[in-house]
Amino acid sequence: MRLQPGETAPTTGTYNVVDENGNRQYTVDMNKGETMPPTQSSRYHYEI
Repeated sequence: MRLQPGETAPTTGTYNVVDENGNRQYTVDMNKGETMPPTQSSRYHYEI
């Protein structure tokens, strides 16, 4: 599942921050219902 900053986390867990080439940059722990924080680049997205 691909999520953008500002979207709501659908489930509690560790989300990978992935760059435009599909490489994992870092991880973020989120709880269900929290808002996904900004990433270090506008080209990054979250995956769980």
